Amino acid sequence: MNGADLLCETLLANDVDVCFANPGTSEMHFVAALDRRPRMRCVLGLFEGVVTGAADGYARMTGRPAATLLHLGPGLANGLANLHNARRAASPVVNIVGDHASHHLALDAPLTSDIESLARPMSHWVHRIGSAGAIGEDTARAIEAARAEPGRIATLILPADAAWNAVAGVAVPKARPRPPASPDPARVARAAQALRSGGETVILLSGKALRAGPLATAGRIARATGARLMAQQSNARIERGAGRVAVERVPYRVDQALAAFAPVGRVILVGARAPVAFFAYPGKPGGMLPPACEVIAMTTEDDDLALAVEMLAGALDLPRDLDAGAARRGEAALPRGALTPEAIARALARLMPENAIVCDESVTSGRDFFRHTEGAAPHDFLQLSGGAIGVGLPLALGAAIACPDRKVVLLQADGSGMYTLQALWTQAREAADVVTIVFANRRYAILHAELRAVGAGAAGRNAGRMLDLDDPELDWVRLAGGMGVEAARAETAEAFADLLAAALARRGPFLIEAVLQGGDRG
Repeated sequence: MNGADLLCETLLANDVDVCFANPGTSEMHFVAALDRRPRMRCVLGLFEGVVTGAADGYARMTGRPAATLLHLGPGLANGLANLHNARRAASPVVNIVGDHASHHLALDAPLTSDIESLARPMSHWVHRIGSAGAIGEDTARAIEAARAEPGRIATLILPADAAWNAVAGVAVPKARPRPPASPDPARVARAAQALRSGGETVILLSGKALRAGPLATAGRIARATGARLMAQQSNARIERGAGRVAVERVPYRVDQALAAFAPVGRVILVGARAPVAFFAYPGKPGGMLPPACEVIAMTTEDDDLALAVEMLAGALDLPRDLDAGAARRGEAALPRGALTPEAIARALARLMPENAIVCDESVTSGRDFFRHTEGAAPHDFLQLSGGAIGVGLPLALGAAIACPDRKVVLLQADGSGMYTLQALWTQAREAADVVTIVFANRRYAILHAELRAVGAGAAGRNAGRMLDLDDPELDWVRLAGGMGVEAARAETAEAFADLLAAALARRGPFLIEAVLQGGDRG
């Protein structure tokens, strides 16, 4: 057994049995060790951003880390944007980054870099393996770090000689992750007292407080106290749809967010942060709460959020049979006429199957999805969590690998989809059950809006050349076909609904290019 074998055995002994990979020369001994262990599912991504984004989607749906395999510092750097998203989503991920053999580093070969410095901004835990014999314990520590509440990024640097050197008599260690912390009863009591005192109060939720069980309890609390439930603007996963308590998100646009919080005197944070604007805008505040608004942080980062919500209900002495106000199943008619973002949302509300997973990187075009799908079939909603675009296609891939018995629907903006287009190839290779809906508005619509929002006016010729995607137009049907994914184009609401129904009725990847019409182009 060599160090690479010990690494594989330690991962498998700790239920890390999927490796999203884009390997290179320094990782070949690890590749060979993986080849000897068919229990490990190895998934190739043709770009490291696909690898890290897929690990994020997998973690959001399983609660367990996958491993990523990345090649030296530049390979890690290519994956950093989606590690940023995974970090914001509190997804557990174990990165394995190969490096040159220890004795080769002094030669400053072309791919030599400071991997630790590249890793730290997007990792909670970074460690370089010192020897083959230390690999088992170091890997177990990486898994422990990744599985710490609420979920963290651990980066383990694997020198090539540590992988190829022999080890003997070394036991395969088990990770010992810490359980989530019990919430502080004093914080819960303060929140309960605030709710009893009346006034306009928002309970702002995120993380695991947005699962169906805690949401039902939060719904009972809101009904009993008159408080309003909201979720952060960006969240890793929300369980929603008919039979579940609906929760609105903090609006993205500053003016809308300020209006939403204007009458609020108190905000109770449960796994969430006080809301702020995504960016600074001239003449507008960065915080979305009124200056006199009281902020009560009921939980800390490593608290058990489901337990915290239950403790709050207990402190309020709520009856168990109090109606939580769950959403009812809607039966909206299928849309007709122009293909707009609203038409797409209405078609999904009608046709989406039970227990689907919806991944959202629609950016501007999909902001009405929530409003139209409160009464859709129960589903999980995963969204862009850190603002770094390019996560949608790999996120859906990872979710499909995590949950092969569930249909995944991806809402994908065309501009951000081009960042990680290669994920379609991996979807085809893995037969991932993903229906990708591309909102084809032929532009970075959000940047047109942001240009106006900062007071810079409408786009002229040069700005348009930087913000539009229409010269030449992207052809998503041909792009998908070149990656092995069947695809078709829809230009009317009726054509879209027909394609969506057919795609949802079959297995495997399928892409719909939804060509948005007129003023509804996002």
